[in-house]
Amino acid sequence: MQVQEMMTRASHLVEPTTTLQDCARVMRDEDLGALPVREGDRLVGMITDRDIAIRGIADKTDISGTTVRDVMSEGIYYVFEDEDAVACAKKFADHQVRRMPVLNRDKRLVGVVAIADLARADIRDAEFEAYRGVARATGSARRA
Repeated sequence: MQVQEMMTRASHLVEPTTTLQDCARVMRDEDLGALPVREGDRLVGMITDRDIAIRGIADKTDISGTTVRDVMSEGIYYVFEDEDAVACAKKFADHQVRRMPVLNRDKRLVGVVAIADLARADIRDAEFEAYRGVARATGSARRA
C-alpha cells in the first residue's frame, strides 16, 4: 500500500505568524492534532496540539502575543506520496514522530500521514516498526 492511499489530504496550513489561539481554533474546528507550517511556498515546520499545550500555555504566563513560530517544531521530516507503507513506518521510527507531511515528487504538500493511518490500513509489520520507534522516544524523552 502506498502512502497516498492512507493519508489525509492536506487542507490546512498555518503561517509562523499565526497566533496560537487562531491555530488552536483551526485544530478544534477541523479535528486536527497537527498542522504543517509554511512560510511562503516552503514548509518550515509542524505545530501540534502538544506544542501548544506544553511549549505555549504551560511555559508562558501570557500567551496573547504568542505565535506559531514561538512553539512549533522546526525542521520537517516528510514522506513522498508514492512511498510504500513499510518505508513510511521506518521514517516514523527513525525520526520518532507521530505525524509527517506527505509531498508529491515536486515537493508540494498533498497530505499528512499519522501512525494511526498505518493501523487503520491494517499494515501490521509497518505499524509495529513505527510504534516501536516512537515508543522508544516517548518512553525515555517524552517527545512530541
